[in-house]
Amino acid sequence: MLVVRRRAGEILLIGESVEIEILEVSGGQVKLGIRAPREIAILRKEIQLTAEQNRRSSQGISRSQLENLHAQCKIPSNNSSLADKPLVVIWRS
Repeated sequence: MLVVRRRAGEILLIGESVEIEILEVSGGQVKLGIRAPREIAILRKEIQLTAEQNRRSSQGISRSQLENLHAQCKIPSNNSSLADKPLVVIWRS
């Protein structure tokens, strides 16, 4: 791991296409600005970990369990503004 000290306004370069600018340092927080090509994904680590955990959790759900959940989530017909709108469920096998 490379460790560098930077002040507000200074920039780090990663390769030829990624710039990280230190925008603000206050208290225990640092505000970063990142310039990178659109094809490079930039995620907070906790978002990536949550997505991985959700994928692992969803692998144990059977199609019949998902269909039962879908049936329980249907909108009652007495709410006419929403009753005709379908509930979308994405199933990846």
